[in-house]
Amino acid sequence: MHPHAEGTPALIPTLVIGLREGVEASLIVGIIAAFLGRNGRRDALRQVWTGVAVAVMLCLLIAIALMTLSRELPERAQEGLETVIGAFAVVMVTFMIMWMNRHARGMKKELEGQAAQALAMGSAKALVAMAFLAVLREGFETAVFLVSVIQDSTSVASGTAGALTGIAIAVAIGYGIYRGGIRFNLGRFFKATGLVLVLVAAGLLMTVVHSAHEAGWLNVGQVQAADLSWLVRPGTVQSSLLTGVLGLQPQPVVAELMVWLLYAVPMLTYIAWPRHAARPAVKPVPVRAAGQNAEHA
Repeated sequence: MHPHAEGTPALIPTLVIGLREGVEASLIVGIIAAFLGRNGRRDALRQVWTGVAVAVMLCLLIAIALMTLSRELPERAQEGLETVIGAFAVVMVTFMIMWMNRHARGMKKELEGQAAQALAMGSAKALVAMAFLAVLREGFETAVFLVSVIQDSTSVASGTAGALTGIAIAVAIGYGIYRGGIRFNLGRFFKATGLVLVLVAAGLLMTVVHSAHEAGWLNVGQVQAADLSWLVRPGTVQSSLLTGVLGLQPQPVVAELMVWLLYAVPMLTYIAWPRHAARPAVKPVPVRAAGQNAEHA
């Protein structure tokens, strides 16, 4: 395994993961709950909270099952399972980052429109299902991604604390949206957290390559590519941040460095690239007015 240098770095990526995924789920649930509350549908609102609780329990069971399965397998099989889980987590978080980067700005308006349409049709079941599936989807992504990151950490407690802190902040934001007291720029929020998550995912890819080698699946590119021990000094705060957030190791091999660069550089460019800005409209000069001006000249 590629253990993190200290317990501290696991706190940072897991906090961002918990916050990012939690806000997505909380946003959907908060908007739905607010709509039901305004329309006096307390019965449906109770069903929403029940559905959310069930989804959370299912996600916890998934996380516990993955952790238990990983520990009970032989060492080589553990490395193989970590490789599969890590690769799956990177694929999921990449899809989520790209989707949110395109749809974040209009997400709230779209959700409000769907909720209003469901209520206009006299059915709240669609809203209950929407809340349940939102929490289940984001919770499943969170469980897989957190298991991958925490398994790569020397401090399970630190990683878990970071995740719980991020989720708690996300729940508070969701409650604020539900009460109508919180409004913030979703586009900027998801872009900022997306940039951090790309670095976390790139670091996780390095771990995937390492665990694939340990499992006997990848034997190419195992020559040391660089000596970063001067920068990534084990036991220091600087090393904790570089290893925990960027995934950098003191002595990365060629395969690890290549996957980091091939993933991080294009993804960071894609997210940081300015979205299509609306150009100011240029008012055409009326032909008649232009002709009149010419005559008076």
